[in-house]
Amino acid sequence: MENTDNQLLNSRRDFLKKSVAAASAVFFAPTIVPASVLGPYSPSNRINIGCIGTGRISRGHDMPEVLKYNHARIMAVCDVDSKRVQDAKKLVEDYYTKQANKRYKGVKTYEDYRDLLSNKDVDAVVISTPDHWHALPAIDAAIAGKDIYLQKPTSLTIAEGRLLSDIVTKHNRIFQIGSQQRSIDPWPQFKKACELVRNGRIGDLKTVYVGLPGDPSGQDEPEMPVPKNLNYDMWLGSTPEVYYTEKRVHPQADYDRPGWLRCEQFGAGMITGWGAHHIDTAHWAMDTELTGPIEVSGWAEFPTSGLWNVHGIFKTEAMYANGVKMIVSNELPNGVKFEGTEGWIFVTRGDYAVTASDPGVREKNSKVLDANDPKILTSEIGPNEIHLYESPEQHGNWLDSIKSRKPNIAPVEVAHRSCSACLVHHIAMKLKRKVYWDPEKERFKNDEEANSMLSRPMRAPYQIKV
Repeated sequence: MENTDNQLLNSRRDFLKKSVAAASAVFFAPTIVPASVLGPYSPSNRINIGCIGTGRISRGHDMPEVLKYNHARIMAVCDVDSKRVQDAKKLVEDYYTKQANKRYKGVKTYEDYRDLLSNKDVDAVVISTPDHWHALPAIDAAIAGKDIYLQKPTSLTIAEGRLLSDIVTKHNRIFQIGSQQRSIDPWPQFKKACELVRNGRIGDLKTVYVGLPGDPSGQDEPEMPVPKNLNYDMWLGSTPEVYYTEKRVHPQADYDRPGWLRCEQFGAGMITGWGAHHIDTAHWAMDTELTGPIEVSGWAEFPTSGLWNVHGIFKTEAMYANGVKMIVSNELPNGVKFEGTEGWIFVTRGDYAVTASDPGVREKNSKVLDANDPKILTSEIGPNEIHLYESPEQHGNWLDSIKSRKPNIAPVEVAHRSCSACLVHHIAMKLKRKVYWDPEKERFKNDEEANSMLSRPMRAPYQIKV
């Protein structure tokens, strides 16, 4: 553990010391978006965006959401798959062409995100990469002076997340995590549920039930030639070198759900994939956004063969210092149920999915917001009661925050705490026993086996160095 932690704290100044010649190699004269696209927004007031990672979540969610704001312009796209980066370039340029009714070209393409970060014209980045490529480019972006929108979960490990939060804070960057359940569009029911709980509409909160979808295991997959359009070594990044097979990475023919989501090498499965949303919602209602559980126990079934090896069916129980218990399981309805001394509230997404290939969300005919007594849901929050931060839409809230330099709805420390709580649950699953977590020190109490799982060895040359 100590060696890995020291590795996380080594110098990452190398790429920031790029020569002027290297920087000039990626410089380009930006094309000015026509006034018909920008409306009242002048180029000097526009936020220039670089998109790092142009796969399913980027094409289906992040880029479309950013594109609809006239005071932002996507000027650069980056991916280690050259087919995907060209698809992204076309998507963006076609959008601006349609808006201006005139052919638009001007989106710069990159394979290496560090070259994109060296472009001084880029103000901010949207990072939509696989989970194992979240913390490193976000840290590098903060050091390079870019503001950051990062897809959840915040990090692959708790140690990465702690470092990311510290670096973003140190460099005074605007950071937003993709916890869109906090924003009114598309799910206003989550904020309402959290406000009702915070204001005591169900009495004293006692138990929170979090239901997550599951992931099935898979078969063994054969080794395949690496596609010429894919920089597979960089795609693997800090994780161990393993042979290429398409179902380990992402589809080459389309943008369907990628296989890496079900490989523990690149993430923790649904406990972070959806847990980062639902546990974050629970924290919002519990007023525990800047802390975490103090003990967690649990179990899970893990596949013993096949390529896909993230957890299957599982159940974990956590206790918080305020006395609230949290139960998380795939056997619970997908969503969050808050149970208090005077009633309960249940909230879920409904039929809406971020991308078409998302797992199923809820049972048929279930309500997106429900309670034991309908009067709870029609209760008005008075002017002197707790009113939570209101964000119309997650990406727009981030862009507004960049302009104002004021906090947004899901800043980096809140993001880290949601993710770290999920990872503590995952560690309890792996160990199949109770662990005792210290949210202040961010270490397990008297448990070096669990503490050894706070970080992972990182493959050269993709270590985090700051």
